[in-house]
Amino acid sequence: MKVRIGFGLGTRTVANDAERFGLVVDELERLGFDSLWLSERISGEGPDPIAGLAFAAGRTTRLKLGTSVLVVPGRNPVVLAKELASLDRLSGGRLLPAFGLGVADPTEQAAFGVRREERARRFDEALPLLRRLWSEEVVDHDGEFYSCKGVSVRPRPIQDPIDLWMGGIAPSELRRVGRLGDGWLPSFCTVEEVRAGIAAITEHAATHGRAIDPEHVGALVAYRHGPLPELVARFVRQRRPGADPEELIPERAALPEHLERFVGIGASKFVVLPIVEPADWHDELGWLAERVLPLQR
Repeated sequence: MKVRIGFGLGTRTVANDAERFGLVVDELERLGFDSLWLSERISGEGPDPIAGLAFAAGRTTRLKLGTSVLVVPGRNPVVLAKELASLDRLSGGRLLPAFGLGVADPTEQAAFGVRREERARRFDEALPLLRRLWSEEVVDHDGEFYSCKGVSVRPRPIQDPIDLWMGGIAPSELRRVGRLGDGWLPSFCTVEEVRAGIAAITEHAATHGRAIDPEHVGALVAYRHGPLPELVARFVRQRRPGADPEELIPERAALPEHLERFVGIGASKFVVLPIVEPADWHDELGWLAERVLPLQR
């Protein structure tokens, strides 16, 4: 099993100018991290994932480029297929797209122009259409939300096929991963929840005549320095009622052992993310490279 460690910036990062963001990108490449992951939040300080990853692609030759996650409902799938195919091609096949429905926030949903009750149906229609646009010479589609006739998306991505990852741990989300996904990258979850999720996804995939590569399971793991800020704890309680925020967000010193427990139940692809912006990016990434990157094997 190939264990890989990526780094995420999250939606609250202020590393959103050329100097600070460029520093993070350059250090991740130099230190040997597997990948950089950008999250999407219209109202967040973090850079747009597609624009930010294009910037990163131009500064690197090895670092993979992930979205954690890219919101699909509210986007034109044909335009999205063109954007992502171009990014994959210009980066030399380094794109790692993870998709989602978007955060359950009225302001964010309004920005994408999609009613909450439509999000899942739009997502379920768009993902198979993306696959077709990347693989078929000419695509005709007439669905509930999207319609196109005689469309050809060029250039083709280098990866054939591009693996489509998803997050989420709710039963409906696990069913969707089994039905449509190629990989699973949940966040704010326990080791036992990932263990149960792997079993559920495997079962759902089998009912649709599919199989998820066991190498395509991981977790986005946020970590902290010292006590968890109350604002963050409140956010986690809202997102995961009944869960212990401090269990879901370990201290940095415990991060290597925490990831090893995930490896023990079959997860192997990780994105680590500081819950609070570090004061010194050199020190932060250097510590992670020394203590966490040795898990890569």
